[in-house]
Amino acid sequence: MSNQTILVVDDDPQIREILSMALERAGFDAVLARDGAEGLHQAMTVDPALAVLDIGLPEMDGLELCKAIRRDSDLPILFLTARDDEVDRILGLELGGDDYVTKPFSPRELVARVRAILKRAGGATQPETDDTGMLQIGRLSLVPESHVCKVDENSVTLTSTEITILGKLMSRPKQVFSRPALVDAIWGPGMVVSDRTLDSHLRNLRSKLADAGCPDAIETLHGVGLRMGPCLGT
Repeated sequence: MSNQTILVVDDDPQIREILSMALERAGFDAVLARDGAEGLHQAMTVDPALAVLDIGLPEMDGLELCKAIRRDSDLPILFLTARDDEVDRILGLELGGDDYVTKPFSPRELVARVRAILKRAGGATQPETDDTGMLQIGRLSLVPESHVCKVDENSVTLTSTEITILGKLMSRPKQVFSRPALVDAIWGPGMVVSDRTLDSHLRNLRSKLADAGCPDAIETLHGVGLRMGPCLGT
């Protein structure tokens, strides 16, 4: 399959058709699935570049499908959610989703978010690195292009969005990034991203680094922004 193949998992045939047409007009190949079981099979066999998952799927919902995919893959995931399901949106990001679009949605917005996620996942916007491509601060090292993150020799599994956030902070460790500047650097200027979305990604990233022994990786300067910590751990 093409590395521009997008997997769409939604039980609504009209939404599948709308997304398929929008993605194909944008130059992507669309593979469609009607439920979570079929979606998991396609994710494991088709090797898509990204999956669009409806949270409200029958039998295996989108959150369960995300967890199943994350056991074996770092496939970028974009959730479709109902407008009033904030808990599900935040939980989806914490389970490893990269972004979400609320229903009813604009196909153009969805395609723009797909492109932004793929840009991050593919390394089109990468931080400054040394000759080896590695960024290192204290015990923490990151090779953005390879999606390899380690604390000492222990690997840390991160989503493409978490890789991009960490890479941006590590590329300029003394700089304090305001929240709007960080959003623009990660999602692109003009992209509307809620504070809760950024908070969820940061919370997930901090938790993973803390579990690996580096709880001081990201510092918050209240009222100012975020910057890298010393990453010395305990």
